[in-house]
Amino acid sequence: MRIFVAGGTGVLGRRLVPQLVERGHEVTATTTNPAKLGLLRQLGAAAVTMDGLDAAAVGEAVATAGPDVIVHQMTAISVTHAGKADMKHMDRWFAGTNRLRTEGTDHLLAAAAATGVPHVVAQGYGAWNGVRAGGWVKSEDDGLDPMTGTAAEPGMAALAHVEDVVVKAGGAVLRYGWFYGPGAMDDLADPVRKRQFPIIGGGAGHCSWIHLDDAASATVLAVEQQARGVFNIADDEPAPARDWLTHLAACAGARPPLRVPAWLARPLAGDVAVTMMTEGRGFSNAKARRELGWRPRHASWRQGFQRELA
Repeated sequence: MRIFVAGGTGVLGRRLVPQLVERGHEVTATTTNPAKLGLLRQLGAAAVTMDGLDAAAVGEAVATAGPDVIVHQMTAISVTHAGKADMKHMDRWFAGTNRLRTEGTDHLLAAAAATGVPHVVAQGYGAWNGVRAGGWVKSEDDGLDPMTGTAAEPGMAALAHVEDVVVKAGGAVLRYGWFYGPGAMDDLADPVRKRQFPIIGGGAGHCSWIHLDDAASATVLAVEQQARGVFNIADDEPAPARDWLTHLAACAGARPPLRVPAWLARPLAGDVAVTMMTEGRGFSNAKARRELGWRPRHASWRQGFQRELA
């Protein structure tokens, strides 16, 4: 197939494009940075600069590529675009990404409709943000937590928008767990080594993880099978923060993480971090296994962290 990857130089795009090319697909991939066009060509794609917030530019790029499928992987959470990670002020940190998940998604869908592209696969997120009711592990039917009244509320609304409009258009949204793997480990391990990533409260809040190569392989299957609907793309072991963070510290050669009570963490780290650590809900990958025939190569973050940080 001819596949248009919007956001080909992000941490996932760089793993996805080669997998699509290896499967024999003809890939056109975009970047906002002309200096990265060479990287996309090295990965095997035709390379295009495109601003995902410019409707005319999106329309022109899609029309020129003439794809059978559009894959939406556009974000703006790198240090270059968004500065240092800041969960306390997540509304600011994710401002650019939220626009790409609302306006950018709408531009891609409009371009698909205008040029007759029949299928769209878009990036969603499902790590710790499952609705906070009932059990610790959520399916696709359970929905996302709107995080009302917190700095994460705009981001959750943007994710809800992606799921709403892409599914209505007959496409698929992949709720990826928390990424780790090539290009993503330093941002995880460095704060842990500096003991800047404490366990908050009892650390009972659950999270789901996904290795970037497994996220890419699931995306390839969703593209090739013309999947429709929402899919949780996470490994086999949703786990409480006290478990995965302690293990991450050990793999990174760091001292055990500090423990901070929720009342003290809230003014320092913000409501979102406290919620993630104490009340977060992880996600089940049963539907992706069943309907896509997908199996994560890195079945658990336990072995995955060890391999990546060895």
